[in-house]
Formats: sequence, C-alpha cells, structure tokens
Amino acid sequence: MAEGVLDVTTATWDSEVLGSNVPVMVDFWAVWCGPCRMIAPTVEELAKEYAGKIKVCKLNTDENPEIASKYKIMGIPTIMFFNQGQKVDQVVGAVPKPQLKSKMDSLLA
Repeated sequence: MAEGVLDVTTATWDSEVLGSNVPVMVDFWAVWCGPCRMIAPTVEELAKEYAGKIKVCKLNTDENPEIASKYKIMGIPTIMFFNQGQKVDQVVGAVPKPQLKSKMDSLLA
C-alpha cells in the first residue's frame, strides 16, 4: 500500500473508519478495475497532502464484500467520506483531483 494510504478490511473497518478521531476518505476499489487504477495516484497524492488531517483508506471490494454490500457499492471506484463515524458524502467514478480536494476541504471546514 502506498505511503499514507491505509488498507482497511472488514476486520479493521470499525476501528479505522467508524472510530477515527479525524475525517476519513475511503476508496472502494478492486484489482481488475481500470478506473480504480487510474484514480489510485490521485488518492495517494491526497493522502500525502492531507496527512494528519484526513485519514485516507482503501478497501478492496472483492476481498471485503460485507462492507461493500453494507454501503450499497454499485460501481467502483466509489469514494466515501466519513466524519465521526457517519458517512457524509460520496463520489462514484474516476473523478478529477480538484473535485476530491473540494470534498476534503469541506470535511475540514
């Protein structure tokens, strides 16, 4: 996993995402997904830029179907934003970096 990006699983979901004391961005992805690979470098850049302010995680939907199902993930990549254990926003698809940055900035506002 890239520097600053935390790999979460069903086992670590509650403690790392829902129990986080900082806002969390979660990238739902899969190995076979082309758009997921396209957005990965952007996710890694954002993890470095927002280090210490927002936790950036990735969850492999093939390996953790329970979480993907719980949050009704229909297409990947899906990026969800959590604050104080609650889902507050999401985007679906390989969106441009400025769109993700604006969502992260609003989480911190």
